[in-house]
Amino acid sequence: MDVGVFIPIGNNGWLISTNAPQYKPSFALNKQISQRAEHYGLDFLLSMIKLRGFGGATEFWDYNLESFTLMAGLAAVTNRIKLFATAASLTLPPAIMARMAVTIDSIAPGRFGVNLITGWQRPEYSQMGLWPGDEHFARRYDHLSEYATILRELWSTGRSDFRGEYFQMEDCRLLPMPGQGIEIVCAGQSQAGLDFMARHADYNFCLGQGINTPQALAPVTARVQAAAAQTGRKVGSLALIMIIADETDEAAMAKWQHYQAGADREAIAWMAGQAAADTRSGGDTNVRQYALPEGAINLNMGTLIGSYASVARMMDEMSEVPGLAGVLLTFDDFLEGIEAFGQHIQPLMRSRQHIRAMAPA
Repeated sequence: MDVGVFIPIGNNGWLISTNAPQYKPSFALNKQISQRAEHYGLDFLLSMIKLRGFGGATEFWDYNLESFTLMAGLAAVTNRIKLFATAASLTLPPAIMARMAVTIDSIAPGRFGVNLITGWQRPEYSQMGLWPGDEHFARRYDHLSEYATILRELWSTGRSDFRGEYFQMEDCRLLPMPGQGIEIVCAGQSQAGLDFMARHADYNFCLGQGINTPQALAPVTARVQAAAAQTGRKVGSLALIMIIADETDEAAMAKWQHYQAGADREAIAWMAGQAAADTRSGGDTNVRQYALPEGAINLNMGTLIGSYASVARMMDEMSEVPGLAGVLLTFDDFLEGIEAFGQHIQPLMRSRQHIRAMAPA
């Protein structure tokens, strides 16, 4: 099982709480996290793109860097770890994004991939006049399918004459082409999202499930595998997981309860309202999960809370879920979390025994 980090491109990471660590995003912070992740032998980094936050007392995600330029910078200061930037398809024409990806691939040959998103939060795009109307909720994977088709054509042949409903290419050229191919991640869990994933993606990004329930991912990964089997393609699942760890189970749970006590209700209510706005697409479980009240301080992602030994055991249990290619980790405190994972958790994991944890520099 690969292990990656969902780096904190937005302020306060993934905890919507006044009691959680409060910080702004910066290149310096993400550089330090990325280099420590590489130091401990982690496999990949992924950054999201968020164009409007949730507000509230914490101004949650009101401060955000841009994904491609951040990953280009990180590509230049890392040597081995894979990097995935996120492309919002409503904001970047596919031919421009394809060239941006090739540029980063030239900085980090064979290490760069893209996470394609359709856009589900209307105000992110309407504020710039880019929201195509609420019919986008129902048609967004049709739009993204054309987008991905153009990317694949340009990256594999250097040209595209694609003509579709949303995009029209006319002898569109792209040179140089990537040397080793560029992998695609997507996050769809609705039927339309799964159909897209099965035809176009290399990995499917999903939210983990529950508190300390590592095997709960099995139904999600099974759906991905069933959809991929219909197209004869291999697609692995990447599960988003938060780790809250400490010396003992009790100390870790006390942290979680402290974060819960400081929940930023205004920001959480904004998030839930936006997630509930899509009534046309048949429902994407990744998005619907944001609207659930329980555990909403960390967007209801799967969460492992416990001692270093307990978290290592649960991670090993998770590695046994069929179809799970990797986990994408977040932490309550990223700098402390990376060190704790590298020094105390990973060395205890059977599934990571191939990694020789190095002593911190």
